[in-house]
Amino acid sequence: MPPVTEAVTPPEGFRQHRYVAPPDATTLLLVRHGESAPEHPDRPFPDVDGHRDPPLDPVGHRQAELLADRLAPEPITAIYVTSLTRTHETAAPLAARLGITPRVEPDLREVFLGEFEGTFRARAAAGDPVFQRIFTEERWDVIPGAEPHDAFDARVWGALARIAAAHTGERVVVVSHGGTIGHLLHRVTNARRFAFSGADNASISEVVANPQRMLLRRYNDVTHLLPLLPSTSPP
Repeated sequence: MPPVTEAVTPPEGFRQHRYVAPPDATTLLLVRHGESAPEHPDRPFPDVDGHRDPPLDPVGHRQAELLADRLAPEPITAIYVTSLTRTHETAAPLAARLGITPRVEPDLREVFLGEFEGTFRARAAAGDPVFQRIFTEERWDVIPGAEPHDAFDARVWGALARIAAAHTGERVVVVSHGGTIGHLLHRVTNARRFAFSGADNASISEVVANPQRMLLRRYNDVTHLLPLLPSTSPP
């Protein structure tokens, strides 16, 4: 007696499918550095490339470890950092687990804040009117001596384009800064300038880039940082 086979009913219509990056695309995981040490105007941090260069706070180091837990299983082929210490320290746990030496891309460092370098948080807390203008006009160069908008745009966008072109078909981690990431995502999406200015420390934003287009797939993902949130369970 021949074997009995069950009839397979073909699916009706066209099913939805999950997004798959094109084979000629680069997936860029833009990570904001972990929380840096508190700012003390009377105890300035050293300068690097004209920027004040704080290390990570202990909270930032813990964020970096949780980031490594999240990303270590992924097929990452390269890690980029800027010339500033807080990006190196954020990338270090992940780089150690993957056996990857981070590459330095100085052009992805933070926007230069001119007269606000080293006092930005204090001026924000004091309600400095120039600080208010930054967010009203959505540009950093309202600060006296700050990096001109067009120069900032050219250096960070050029750096991201170079990294994308160098890693076709790969998944790359880029550890950078809040102002830089916000500006890059404004350019990727053609949104208003400060639409993405609120990325959290150690957050992940995902951009898929190929010669035809750049696509924002994820913004400010902090799922891996949940262990650092205060417990909401009853005492």
